[in-house]
Amino acid sequence: MSIIIPANSAVGGGYDVDNSVRFNGASSDDLTGTPSGTPTSRYKGTLSVWLKRSAIDEEDFIFYGLEGSANRMKITFKSDNKLQINTIQAGSNNLVYETNRLFRDVSAWYHIVIAIDTTLGTAGDRCRLYVNGVEETSFSTETDFSQNAITFMSETNIPVYIGSQSTGNYYDGYMAEYVLIDGQQLAPTSFGEFDEDSGIWKPIDVSGLTFGTNGFYLEFKQSGTGTNASGMGADTSGNTNHFAVNNLTAIDQTTDTPTNNFATLNPLGMPSTNTTFSEGNLTVNVASGSSFWSVPTIGVSSGKWYVEGKLVTGTASSGVTYSDYGFADRSDSAGQALYSSSARVFWLSAWDSKINYRTGGSTTAGLQTGKTGLSQGDFFQLYLDMDNELMYWGRNGSVTNTTGISFNGKESLTGEYFFAFGDQFTNGTYKYSTNFGQGSIDGSAAANYNDANGFGNFKYNPTVTTDEGSKDFLALCTKNLAEYG
Repeated sequence: MSIIIPANSAVGGGYDVDNSVRFNGASSDDLTGTPSGTPTSRYKGTLSVWLKRSAIDEEDFIFYGLEGSANRMKITFKSDNKLQINTIQAGSNNLVYETNRLFRDVSAWYHIVIAIDTTLGTAGDRCRLYVNGVEETSFSTETDFSQNAITFMSETNIPVYIGSQSTGNYYDGYMAEYVLIDGQQLAPTSFGEFDEDSGIWKPIDVSGLTFGTNGFYLEFKQSGTGTNASGMGADTSGNTNHFAVNNLTAIDQTTDTPTNNFATLNPLGMPSTNTTFSEGNLTVNVASGSSFWSVPTIGVSSGKWYVEGKLVTGTASSGVTYSDYGFADRSDSAGQALYSSSARVFWLSAWDSKINYRTGGSTTAGLQTGKTGLSQGDFFQLYLDMDNELMYWGRNGSVTNTTGISFNGKESLTGEYFFAFGDQFTNGTYKYSTNFGQGSIDGSAAANYNDANGFGNFKYNPTVTTDEGSKDFLALCTKNLAEYG
């Protein structure tokens, strides 16, 4: 099961979201467009977006409508992780909503709806914010729209930026089902519903909505980079309000969505202070002077699971990169290497070419010996069979230990095991790139195989032969977890 309750990661039947787009702030990724029509209304509109954050404690822009410095609208996560909606008209604040709620969960999808009608007589009704289908009413700052104020959501010839503040504050994370309604203040039930069995807020089909002249619907169905119907920023509402794609490439179109949430690395887990996560928390850089290990956002207690990746950079000492990869429970503190962990861990060490085990501060080395570890440029694979309590390692597409490492009697102290990646050489620098099924490794496409259920995009086949015969290992995503986790 997951380490969190993915309250907005629906897994049941009904409407499926096929794609999202992954923004990497360090690459200055964003989408830009300029409405050219006369807006259906300058005073009414609704914005709806599903998103999964990758970075926290920084200012990330979701929406920015800009008419010079005097008139603009911005929707942003502030550096304190509060959500802020701010409209400035004629140089003065006309709307400021800033939540008390903090948005720090990098493992789950949020649904944000901002519904505006400035013609209304009651000031508090002019802008309404909903998170996962529930109206937000607790604000640290609350300045309501003046009556008949301009929204700056869909003004003619005013540039709109998705994922940036035009030249900065780039968003880190995933977005899906991005909708702007020009001319109506809609309820969240126009975009989602509570699942009748689980109570999870989930997307519904919005294609039948009336979008208005300058409204748009971004499904991210295409992977092209042009400003047209074949581009990633294509408007599929029936309008042609397409967005230009800036620094995004085809590998930034993913199947990690609010209806099938994939694992990523967790920057809130156990990294040291000298680590940098990027590419939607699929890549981690470890600076010199630090040891670390990191686990993903999802751990499991049953089923068979797969992840792959690459040791992109690994500093060698005496010809060896001190890189480790394997499995761990979650009880640990930041900055420790796997070999010195206080958790229960299994890892393949490049240093001694052994698969080792550690618990309670004591290490049992050499569960299996003569196993080649990772060198810089090597691809790695990990296979976790929770049903039969066996662990397997792979390197460059071949299973390293076809006889699995048994963890019978060594069950996780937390009830779950996680994939784990780390290093033990503080004088070196390391870069790990992982793929839980999102379809890329270190900036290159990895889409040769799906898992046995048709989920995930992988470089190597998740179905492998072991001493127990052929086994189907699955992508670590909520649709698979619902059936096997």
